[in-house]
Amino acid sequence: MPTRMELAREGNLTPEIEAAAKSECLPPEFLMKGLAEGTVVICKNRVHEGIAPLAVGKGTRTKINANIGTSKDSSDINNELAKLEAAISLGADAVMDLSTGGPVKEIRRRLLEKSSVAVGTVPIYQAAVEAALRGSVVDMTGDDMFRSIEDQAAQGVDFVTVHCGVTLESVGRIKKEGRILDVVSRGGAFLVEWMVVNGRQNPLYEDYGRLLEIAKKYDLVLSLGDGLRPGCLADATDRGQITELVTLGELTQAAWDEGVQVMIEGPGHVPLHEVETNIKIQKALCKGAPFYVLGPLVTDIAPGYDHITSAIGGAVAGMAGADFLCYVTPSEHLRLPDVEDVKEGVVAAKIAAHAADVAKGLPGAMDKDIAMAKARKALDWEGQINLSVNPEKARALHTPGQGEGTDACTMCGEFCAIKHVNEYFKK
Repeated sequence: MPTRMELAREGNLTPEIEAAAKSECLPPEFLMKGLAEGTVVICKNRVHEGIAPLAVGKGTRTKINANIGTSKDSSDINNELAKLEAAISLGADAVMDLSTGGPVKEIRRRLLEKSSVAVGTVPIYQAAVEAALRGSVVDMTGDDMFRSIEDQAAQGVDFVTVHCGVTLESVGRIKKEGRILDVVSRGGAFLVEWMVVNGRQNPLYEDYGRLLEIAKKYDLVLSLGDGLRPGCLADATDRGQITELVTLGELTQAAWDEGVQVMIEGPGHVPLHEVETNIKIQKALCKGAPFYVLGPLVTDIAPGYDHITSAIGGAVAGMAGADFLCYVTPSEHLRLPDVEDVKEGVVAAKIAAHAADVAKGLPGAMDKDIAMAKARKALDWEGQINLSVNPEKARALHTPGQGEGTDACTMCGEFCAIKHVNEYFKK
């Protein structure tokens, strides 16, 4: 069965393309062209029912992803389902299940069953967890890695992070250069440990054709992971990171040659003045493939507030051309996020994505901002609350001014600038 990319190259305007284009307020032909060229992906596994196709890439709205999932110390399925519901209710376009604790297959099955948005995973987590139960992560085999990918694709996962660019060459370059924080990607660390102990090349790179076969079978989007992403500002844009990105560019072309959809994952921790540079490098090396960034976080000193540091970086990244923002929660670097952390992370990322879309000049991006301005001019509090990124919080914070007939809030009360000017302009 041909993939979406292959159908688009044939000029076949499928119902999925039409549905995604309608959601994006774009001409279907524009989306089909992007899909054919690789600058757009549509996340939806062939076997995943009950979700709309999610378009990510050039010309589309900047999307946001929410990471959820268990750990060995916290593996309550009901907590993860509550996080899923919170993320979707506040506007997450996708969620990733990063579970490493408890019954990971059952957790994934339940999340796929309940999710109304695209679901991504990092399959090597499952392979590593199962290997650890047998003895050690380094006891994984290449077959274990590919089996996990196939299992999760068969369950209906829509996109998978695969760290194919973590190679003996790129790891050697990091070791030679010297980093403060060597490897902070969990999947990347698993592979580095495996390669060092076993003295062998990364199977996901060495046997990339096997991965492409699985992706074609399920029309799975490969999210080529940044296993060597910088974990602090001082390590950003170094030779190891760029070496991995060069490899990912080559693997992107190999996937396109087989009709497989690809997006590229990016950093990470990046100084504000290097964010745009990182986007431009990726777009050049990977020929415009969609870019999926974690934040990026623009300072290392804000534990408890990293949803803010990532929103700053995400807005700049989106404006520069990043297509997909992975949220960061206030608990990043501190603990597993709870439901409230998820809410804060989604809202911060949503603000960043919207600000980026306004800066990009996407059609309709400013419509809500204009509607909000009009509601403020009219002192229409209910309208302002309903238009806000989180109406529940806005409603809880709003306090009307005191006095009979007061229609301003307690910020200015009777001295409300908007109210006074409205009255004088009427006169």
